[in-house]
Amino acid sequence: MKLPSSRDYGNTGALLRDLDLNTVCQSARCPNKWECFSRSVATFLVLGRECTRNCAFCNISPGRQLPPDPDEPRRVAEGAARLGLKHVVITSVTRDDLPDGGAEHFALCIRLVKGRMPDCTVEVLIPDFQGDAAALETVLAARPDVLNHNVETVPRLYASVRPQANYAQSLDVLRRTAAYKGEDSRGIPAKSGLMVGLGETDEELRAVIRDLRDAGCTMITVGQYMRPSRLHPPVQRYMPPEDFDALAEYGRSMGVPKMFCAPLVRSSYHAAELVGGNKNVDLIQTADPNSAHAH
Repeated sequence: MKLPSSRDYGNTGALLRDLDLNTVCQSARCPNKWECFSRSVATFLVLGRECTRNCAFCNISPGRQLPPDPDEPRRVAEGAARLGLKHVVITSVTRDDLPDGGAEHFALCIRLVKGRMPDCTVEVLIPDFQGDAAALETVLAARPDVLNHNVETVPRLYASVRPQANYAQSLDVLRRTAAYKGEDSRGIPAKSGLMVGLGETDEELRAVIRDLRDAGCTMITVGQYMRPSRLHPPVQRYMPPEDFDALAEYGRSMGVPKMFCAPLVRSSYHAAELVGGNKNVDLIQTADPNSAHAH
């Protein structure tokens, strides 16, 4: 990894502290934080720092949940404006303790960002809302430009990696998103992502890509699982860059137009380029050539 050398890295962190905003970049110990903060880019993490679930791969810990901060959506919009973002990505911890799972909070974030920055696109990375169709409808009705929900891993590993989630339920979230049509009859692109290195096989990865295609996903990200700490499951394998390229080509051959597959790819990494791009190599070339995934 190339450590930050521009003052923008420090400025991004200072701005986030000033507005009391959380980011998944920091909470999840994302390996791309140095690059993104240096480009004045961050992915906002709303609804607190503690999660109601305890996924094995994740660095965000479960803990005591506080009521949603009613001023947080305004601060997210302010942060996006001050950073000068053209594409805003908003995600959250999972809040199974809330009646709507935090759906209305997401919707308010979308509306306030779009109200403050009419030319900006907004992508939300949502939890499964425990399969609540009305909660999903609340988010979709706010008209995000992209709705992302990650399946994270292959179904065989859910019991050990993602025990409080359900693979079929996650596919249903994506299927409902892809089928959604608002009052203006415009659809909302469905996006999903998963990791390699947790013990899956290549055929299982290909099967998930087919499942995501069948659910209506037009954007899929695949990245390498990296152990956040010694308390997390060890990496079972490191996939070489050329295998990521092959997986991207497989997805496109199956009818998924936008595949972004490389070791350091994460859900929101170069999200703006993925919305506009359609070839894996094009997206990789947009990144800092000194970053570890460039090849």
